[in-house]
Amino acid sequence: MIAAVGKVYEWELAKLLAQKRTYLGLISAILVPIVFVVVLVLQTGGPNDVPLGRYIRDTGLAAPFVVLFFMSIWGLPLITALVAGDIVAAESHNDTLKTILTRSRDRGQVFAGKVLAVLTYTFVAVFAMGLVGLLAGTIAWGFHPLTSLSGTKVSGGHGFGLLVASLAVYFLPLAGIAAFGLLLSTVTRNSAASVVGSLMFALLMQLLGVLPGTESIRPYLLGTQFEAWHGFLRTPADWVPVIRALWVCALYISIPVAAAYLVFLRRDVASQ
Repeated sequence: MIAAVGKVYEWELAKLLAQKRTYLGLISAILVPIVFVVVLVLQTGGPNDVPLGRYIRDTGLAAPFVVLFFMSIWGLPLITALVAGDIVAAESHNDTLKTILTRSRDRGQVFAGKVLAVLTYTFVAVFAMGLVGLLAGTIAWGFHPLTSLSGTKVSGGHGFGLLVASLAVYFLPLAGIAAFGLLLSTVTRNSAASVVGSLMFALLMQLLGVLPGTESIRPYLLGTQFEAWHGFLRTPADWVPVIRALWVCALYISIPVAAAYLVFLRRDVASQ
């Protein structure tokens, strides 16, 4: 079973590597932090009203954290939706899903391979953005100790560890968007509708988080989980938002994936 899923996973990765939208998303994730740093180098002002923004010129370590804040609004959700919304719908559109479902592995194995491929793409996009942002920031301002959100100094090595942990927890809400995109891709069989629908879902989560009267549900919205990494940047570390992000995102991931799986299992091969 595991070997079969692994083989499908390899096929799905190979298909992603053959698609232009995969490279479009990854190149965008890489270019954004580079452009961001270049713009700051060429000007004197800075994003002082965002987490760690006032310290961005003190060390390159601050750059990827600041970029994380801006990219959560629409950048990374769009990059994620580009592939998640297409992973099933494209094969329906190209009339290849029928062949896969009738002559290849069983449906559960095919679906599992697609889920793993989407999550891998999302994971790579997040870490590519963060690590390129770190490299660009280090070239511009050096690799120095980082000032945490509590105002304490953190060594460069410790700061890098916090960045890796922050990127990992930042991946979780993006995986929730990817799961929703996978569901739309499976149900609608339309790539454009799935991509747009996934992005609208992400923006809706952000909008609900700033509307008055939503304070009671705000901690459990998917958009709020993009801020969970702030807990790592406090001294001592605040684990409450991190732990909440783990179980909240698990729900946002598992429910759409389970629904998409049920739809995929019952897919009418004759009509795709």
